[in-house]
Amino acid sequence: MNSTVSIIIPCYNEEDYIKDCLHSVLDFNYPKDKLEIFIVDGMSIDRTREIVISEFCNNFSNIKLIDNPKRTAPYAFNIGIKNSHSDFIIIIGAHAQYSKDYVKNLIEWHSKLEAYNIGGLMKTEIKNINRKTNAIIKVLSNKFGVGNANFRTGTKEVVEVDTVAYGCYKKECFEIFGLFNEKLTRNQDIEFNKRIINGGGKIYLVPNAYSIYYARESFNGIAKNNFQNGLWNILTVYYTKDFSSLSLRHFVPLIFVLSILLPLIPAIFYWQYALLSLTSLTLYLILIFFVSSKMKDKHTSYYSLIYTFLILHFSYGTGSLLGVFRLPFLASKN
Repeated sequence: MNSTVSIIIPCYNEEDYIKDCLHSVLDFNYPKDKLEIFIVDGMSIDRTREIVISEFCNNFSNIKLIDNPKRTAPYAFNIGIKNSHSDFIIIIGAHAQYSKDYVKNLIEWHSKLEAYNIGGLMKTEIKNINRKTNAIIKVLSNKFGVGNANFRTGTKEVVEVDTVAYGCYKKECFEIFGLFNEKLTRNQDIEFNKRIINGGGKIYLVPNAYSIYYARESFNGIAKNNFQNGLWNILTVYYTKDFSSLSLRHFVPLIFVLSILLPLIPAIFYWQYALLSLTSLTLYLILIFFVSSKMKDKHTSYYSLIYTFLILHFSYGTGSLLGVFRLPFLASKN
């Protein structure tokens, strides 16, 4: 294990999670003299900076706090990359913890695979366990909930994929494909990984490295997060001028919402068109009732499963729809 590794952790107001995140990073079974750790902070206004400085920077010479006055994730990524002196760069989230052998396994796979980026599985958990939050975990780890995002739904073998969470990049790929797109508040990692693939590079998901992501525990939090995800899918295409910067699964919720709304327009004049909307909604409800019945157990609320699916898909789809409506406004500003 002679390769040097930079760990980049963007954060903003993560006082409840940053300590556990950094303890898991310090617990990596990788040579400490080969690791440099950058916490790139978006000028947090809670205790995040105080915790990082007093408990970590003051006690560990390889941990540095760097300011990110522009606050968004791609700026944080790029700041960390520009400060890196390592062979590999791993960008991770402050809202997660990582397996002890996370770095070791990803670096070992880089020696076996011809890849620019390799990532592990992301297990979704919550801090406060109850029947509602168990439902949220199950939906966010289910293919009907999040599509074919293998890093969320799991794999037992090494697979080539279009993106990964908390990936380990070869430093040289940023010289070849550029830095992260700073116009993108979200999807900047997905867009960059698509750039790698479109440029002939490969990305792999491996099963023996994993992170634990702590999901939002309220329906309101799920709705807000996925509304923004849906919105930024459309804005990502607009700013990159390239539909291939994302995958088909990112647009399925929009297609579903449109299948309900579009027939209502001619239904103003011909009521029969409303039957198309009703059919689409009915088939969807039958499907989520069926899927939820299969997922339910004694620790999970059946109605919370259904409600989580509804919130996840409708908030995502309506976010994308708002993005479509914003396109003429954005175009008029150019």
